Formats: sequence, structure tokens, C-alpha cells
Amino acid sequence: MLNKKTLNFAIIGQGAIALTLLEQIDRVSMPNQNKPVCIGFVNRTADSLANIINQRPDLIVEAAGHQALTIYGPQILEAGIDLLLASVGALANEPLELALKQKAEVSGAAVLIPAGALGGLDALRSARWAGIDTVSYTSEKSPKAWRGTAAESMLDLAAVTTKQVFFTGTARQAALQFPQNANVAAAVALAGIGFDQTQVQLCADPDAAFNRHRVFAEGPFGNINVVIEGRVLSSNPKTSMLAPMSLVDALMNRHATFRVL
Repeated sequence: MLNKKTLNFAIIGQGAIALTLLEQIDRVSMPNQNKPVCIGFVNRTADSLANIINQRPDLIVEAAGHQALTIYGPQILEAGIDLLLASVGALANEPLELALKQKAEVSGAAVLIPAGALGGLDALRSARWAGIDTVSYTSEKSPKAWRGTAAESMLDLAAVTTKQVFFTGTARQAALQFPQNANVAAAVALAGIGFDQTQVQLCADPDAAFNRHRVFAEGPFGNINVVIEGRVLSSNPKTSMLAPMSLVDALMNRHATFRVL
């Protein structure tokens, strides 16, 4: 018997990620199940979130940045509504991560973390059961993708002619210093050995035609070596196209009878 349940969701934010998400759902054909339906948006008005919560969506998608997750996330989970995150890097803030976990545990709601622009997180998550010794993540993007970030204080982006490593540190440091660019580092940390054990390098490469993400992990299970080269959104060069697509996939498969985990 086919599952015909309709997934009702709301979105925090109306920027590039949110609009790409809605456009993609609109154009996809789903002959064996109903399409997810967006019932509204959470915006900055005082009663916006309350109105959405009163409609009892199946989940709410956060697509508005770290501050929005800090403001709205705990209230959503407290109301018992699942929360799908775009701004995974915000979880590097320990008090916020703890607050979300506590609200979710009490209400029974879930915090859903997509793969974002990266692949291989399923293998990394599975490897934890065998044990992981080290995990490293490297991000290589064109200099223009780092404009408007802390990278501008670390190197002259306009003068970069060869690939430059401008940040080396932990996933926690990367996610907090580069909130618009390092969500993938946070996802790697959460899938693997944590924010403070995951090592990160951020690079500006004038020859980069794609956003390049590399994850390497090793342990008793063997090695994981994953490289993803993703095109960016035309509306936002800081964001890989796969980031909103991972949200689309999470929504499309929420009530699927067959799911790849």
C-alpha cells in the first residue's frame, strides 16, 4: 500500500536556500506519494512563530542563519515539532546545542541534520561504531565565496593568485568564525568525533570552479576519503547547490516507504 500522507512544513527565512527549496519541490514529479506542502513562513513579526506552531506542521525548516536558530529553535522543539536545520554550524555554540537537546528530549521532537553540501556522512556515522581515530575536513572555494566573512581579515582576497590556506583549526572554531561558510564542518563533526576533535582547513582558490569539500577519516574500520565538487547557487556564491537539495531530499523522503539511510 502506497503511503499517501502529505507532509506539511513551514520555513524560517525567505532567502536563497528557502526559495530554492520551494522551487525544487514545485518542479519535482511524485507519482507515488503526495508532495510536501509549505503552510507558511516564520518571519520577524512577533506573532509569526505562534501562528505557525498553532497550525501544527510536521516539521519546520530553518533556513535563515545562526541567529534565527537561536531565537526560534528552542520554542519549536518545546512545542513538539521537529526541526530540520540548514545552519548546522550554529550547533558549535555549546549553550545552544544543549538547549536544543534538552527541549527535544522533553518534548519528544527531533533535530534533523542534513548532509548539506557533502557526501559520505552516512559512512562516517557508521564508522563511529567501529571507532574513529582522526577526522579532517578541507573546504576550497573561490575568493569571492569568502567575501563578507572573517577571511577578509586574514588575507587580501582580491590579490589571491594561488590556492591559500587561511584557516586551520577545529570544527568548532571554523563554524563559529565562518557561520555562512562552515556548516559542512559542523555536519562532519556531528557525524564523526565531535567539534573539538575534527580538524578543519579553509582555503581560497582562484582556480576553483566549484566548492570543493574533502573529508578524510581513519580508524579500525579503514579509511574514508570523500571529495565533493559542488556548483554554487547563482543567488548566493557562499552556498553550494547541494545544500538546499539536501533539505529537499529530507522532505521528499520523510514519509517514503523505501528510504536509503
